[in-house]
Amino acid sequence: MTPKLTIVGAGPGDVDLITVKAIKAIKAADVILYDALVNNELLSYASPNAELIFVGKRRGCYAYQQNQINELIIERALRCGHVVRLKGGDPFIFGRGAEELEFAKDYAIEVAVVPGISSCAAVPAYQGIPLTKRHASESFWVITGTTKSHQISGDIALAAKSTATVVILMGMSKLSEIVQIFTAEGKSETAIAIIQNGTRVNEKVGIGKIATIEAIVEEKQLANPAIIIIGEVVNQRVDLSAIYKEADVIKQTTQNRIAS
Repeated sequence: MTPKLTIVGAGPGDVDLITVKAIKAIKAADVILYDALVNNELLSYASPNAELIFVGKRRGCYAYQQNQINELIIERALRCGHVVRLKGGDPFIFGRGAEELEFAKDYAIEVAVVPGISSCAAVPAYQGIPLTKRHASESFWVITGTTKSHQISGDIALAAKSTATVVILMGMSKLSEIVQIFTAEGKSETAIAIIQNGTRVNEKVGIGKIATIEAIVEEKQLANPAIIIIGEVVNQRVDLSAIYKEADVIKQTTQNRIAS
């Protein structure tokens, strides 16, 4: 038995947005520590003998503090073998994957990383919003809305001065402050989208302007987990609903032909 830790990105929510390598790691795990944003359907790939431990946060309640998770990784790896740390999105984008990997290496535990599809790109894409587009945006920022000290990130004020697309994760609790920052930069008419439960069947979307988004959030009852996208690219979004419907029809027709 070789103690091993594999940090695995579980993707943005849609169970199909998982990599083949991630599925292989899940199947090979002796222990899986998974977060709240992980689609639980992915756990069906686990071995029947694998131990599944929820270590995420829900509604402000932590199942484990980060130092406890670190200790749990070490204890299970040394005692059980292969530990998979399953994280929503990509584990190296606001996922503390690097911290857990470094902690494990200090105990001479073999480590590996399986990147995941990050919600910062996938969630806007599912709504037809390109983060970059010619004549609209040449770059994009990805920023955490809330820092470790529970304050709004100072990078948001810097991003608001640019012409780049701004993607804010974990920012719903700071929405009023975000609106104030962009308004102060003369961007009250700038387009903004908020997408809750992105790529999942219960996805909810609110689209408006900086000046109107708080009212839209209240009307649509939008809340975490959600992603905020600010910039002209929101106005450039492509309506994918007809495309998705057509794909579903084609899929159903094909299945009916096979069945008959």
